Amino acid sequence: MNNKNTLSEQDILNDLLTMEKQVTSAYNTGITEASCKNLRQTLTDSLTDTQAIQYNVFDAMRRQGWYQTKDAPDQDVTTVKDKYTQLKNQL
Repeated sequence: MNNKNTLSEQDILNDLLTMEKQVTSAYNTGITEASCKNLRQTLTDSLTDTQAIQYNVFDAMRRQGWYQTKDAPDQDVTTVKDKYTQLKNQL
């Protein structure tokens, strides 16, 4: 058998992560465009499920060292949170 067409675990997880990001984006669009309350709730529930799957894939990649992240300093996080709280309050 030819192993040239075999994807590595890293490739598979990377593809899954990309797919989950795209599905999340599609659900977000559907939620913002749905006028039916029941449909919005169904899409919101599906979005939450998809986000959980996306995080699990991301976390598996991170633990393997295949998705490097850097923690933001606490002060930077506080600054961003304050900024968006102010924006939210202005709306």
